[in-house]
Parts: sequence; C-alpha cells; structure tokens
Amino acid sequence: MDEKRYIIIIGIILILLSLLIYSIHFVIFGDYEHILSYFLLHLAFVPIEVLCVSLIIERILEYKEKKKRLEKLNMVVGSFFNSVGEELLKIILEGDVGDIRNYLKISDDWDNKTYEETKKLLINHNFNIDIEKINLHKLKDLLEKNRNFLLRLMENPLLLEHESFTELLLAVFHLADELHRRDDLKNLPKSDLEHLKNDIIRVYRLLIIQWLNYLMHLKDNYPYLYSLCLRVNPFDKKSVIIRDKNGR
Repeated sequence: MDEKRYIIIIGIILILLSLLIYSIHFVIFGDYEHILSYFLLHLAFVPIEVLCVSLIIERILEYKEKKKRLEKLNMVVGSFFNSVGEELLKIILEGDVGDIRNYLKISDDWDNKTYEETKKLLINHNFNIDIEKINLHKLKDLLEKNRNFLLRLMENPLLLEHESFTELLLAVFHLADELHRRDDLKNLPKSDLEHLKNDIIRVYRLLIIQWLNYLMHLKDNYPYLYSLCLRVNPFDKKSVIIRDKNGR
C-alpha cells in the first residue's frame, strides 16, 4: 500500500468515526443545536491549531532534528581530522612560505567573532607553498593508506548538508589521484610540480577553513578536546614544542 492511499484510508476512517460519535450523541441527547454549536466552536479553533502545529511546534522539531544532524556531521568531520586531516595539515604546512602562522596562533580568549573574522581573512589569503619542502612520498602514502576511509566518508548522506566539507573531500581525492598516477615523485618535470602545487594549495585552503570550523564546534561543545587542540596547534611553534616534549 502506497503512502497516499494509506493517508486517504486513514482520513476516511477518522471522518466516519467522528460522524459515528456525533450520531451517538444525537441519539442519546437529541440536541442537534448543541452538536452544531460544539462543532462550529471546535472548527473555529482549527486555524489556531494549524498555526501552533505547522509554524511553531514543527519548527521546533525541525530545529532539534537539524541540531542532531549537525552533531552527527561534526562527528564525521572530527573523524576525518583525527584520521587524515591533522596529519595532512602538518605535511603541507612544512612547505608553507607565507605568514599563515600569524593568523592561527589561537588562544583561549578567542571567541566565535574572532574565528569568523579569521576565516574571512583566510578566504582571501594568498596561500603559497614551496613544493620542494613537502614530502610528496609521505603525502601520497597518507592518502593511499586512508583511501577506503575517505570513500566511506563520501558515501555518508550527511555530507549533502555540508557543501564546504564535501568540496574539501573532492579536492583531497583529486590530489590523491594526481599523486597515484605518478610513480616517480623524485624526478618530476617542472610542469608536474606546478600542477601538484596548485592542487595542494587548493586542499590547504579548504582544509584550514574546515579546521577552524571544527575548532569552533569543539570550543562550544567539547572544551576538553578544544584545549588539547590548542596545546598541539601545528601553526603555533610553542604548541609544537610542547607536543614534541610529550612525545605526542
């Protein structure tokens, strides 16, 4: 039975049930004026019920459902950074020749406004890397080792609501394919190096923006994880020193 037919049948049953109850009331009390008055009184309240259900209760339920989906989505994003994203960021950061570290020395007093302002600056930032300083073999191994994991992320239906993260995954997949097609990464021609450089910069830009979004989520919901991320911030040399001393 399809959904429309099921709804029609249920509707007819409910109407017949209502008529039956009114008929029983008339048989017992014989007061059709009271029945008519009672019917009109409740009929007048229907628009208010529609207002409460469709515009208020439904919006509240929709908001709660959206919040649950975003929470699950952030778990997916967190899984990406724990498995691939953080290491990918560190590898690319080795070749950064700009002033990106000056933007991302994040401290405990950063609020959401500071994060949003930083993201706006980075969207227009002129990212640049020295590809000679990036370990392409290490980068290729990381992406190939996690290829199945990245494919499972792409299959997740939650990503339909997160276009920017989907764009990041597509950029990562493209970079992985470009590296996979090149067997000898040590003797690449200048044209290949320039092509890979552009692909890496694209991933780098999207990765940093998503990393900032992820930190904002941790700050608002998981302060202990947020504190850990600040202590091992790859863009802050002091944090890197602390991490190295602790062996993590």
